[in-house]
Amino acid sequence: MRVFSNPLGAGSLWFDNLATADGTPVAYDPQARAFIPMPPFCANREVIGCNWIAPEQGNFCRSCAMTVLAPDTTIPDAIPNWAQTEAAKRWVLDNLGRWHWFRPEDPGTRPMFHMLAEGPTPVAMGHANGVVSISVAEADEVLRTTRREALEEPYRTMIGHMRHEISHMLWWRLSLRADFLEAFRSVFGDEREDYQAALQRHYGIGPPSNWRQHFITTYASAHPHEDWAETAAHLLHLTDIVDSIAAAGFSSPDLPYPGWDPYSEPDAERLIRIAAPLVAGVNHVNRSMGLSDIYPFALSDAARSKLAFVHDWLRRGAQGW
Repeated sequence: MRVFSNPLGAGSLWFDNLATADGTPVAYDPQARAFIPMPPFCANREVIGCNWIAPEQGNFCRSCAMTVLAPDTTIPDAIPNWAQTEAAKRWVLDNLGRWHWFRPEDPGTRPMFHMLAEGPTPVAMGHANGVVSISVAEADEVLRTTRREALEEPYRTMIGHMRHEISHMLWWRLSLRADFLEAFRSVFGDEREDYQAALQRHYGIGPPSNWRQHFITTYASAHPHEDWAETAAHLLHLTDIVDSIAAAGFSSPDLPYPGWDPYSEPDAERLIRIAAPLVAGVNHVNRSMGLSDIYPFALSDAARSKLAFVHDWLRRGAQGW
């Protein structure tokens, strides 16, 4: 993620800012990728702290307009959890916008989001025919950590959920292209395999013993759909970590040159080769504070090949290049 200029003077702004350091309201324009100091602001600004601009005063911004089902606000903590979930959605949409997905120049279908609060019954996250369902309850750190440990996952965040579930939607978009499915199946396998049976097998007996040689996570081994979604999410993780390192002004011999833009890098192998030592370095910094690694994964040759495949399609897919 980029670091942004203050339109009203010195200093920088971060992606989630609602105001400058002196308290002047600002809003993010996702088309210009810049902050502006004037309305129209999103109608959800006062409700959930959305900091994006809207097409007209009183309207929703581009991101909030994609939420067609908001959570039941009578459920405890639904509004603060929804606010964090929408913030994660804006972050990921802006990431994908760097590759022209879901921007005005993208001629394809936009995702629709069902943001669901949880009562006594857990909410299943997923995607179906362009609709992405997200449990906003997982914005609660205690609940999310409990589920991460129960599922033996090394990483679980709201941005991670958004990247994974939107990646399912991206697959659905790409599958409408005549040239995609055959190429996909040659790398990930046949997605027509019974999905429910595959998940039952995964949760019943676990991943294959050699999963590290072929998949980026254990869950990726469950089914070709999950292999794609996990791989695409990890491509976004790696690209955005490196972009944030570069944007923050950190220097490293691994960065090609000042101002290098990972989202503009056409060579996936080069991108991954640059990312690997940088994420290892940031992991090392986290350990100095007793924190978990931000990217606790190892990349096999097979995983790198899949990342390169996804990179090729996501960079050119939105506009059909």
